Amino acid sequence: MELFVVALTVFVLAIFIGFEIITKVPPTLHTPLMSGSNAISGITLVGALLSAGAQQSLLTTILGVLAIIFATINVIGGFMVTNRMLAMFRRKE
Repeated sequence: MELFVVALTVFVLAIFIGFEIITKVPPTLHTPLMSGSNAISGITLVGALLSAGAQQSLLTTILGVLAIIFATINVIGGFMVTNRMLAMFRRKE
């Protein structure tokens, strides 16, 4: 039970700190940070693949598959936003 309370405390603090950091980012830095988060989501995707592939229990396999789905959506969405933002700077023909 003590381990659960510590993990829950860290999770809640991470949510609070993440929200505070993201809301303070100026719009000019949003796209470079989005590109950086794509790299982190790629790492998350690899971890999710390892978790789902280990098949230690049914719960870890299900959570691993969900993590794969969400990380893939995040990576694809991030690249789409970055591509659209970079298209704004291309010369028009």
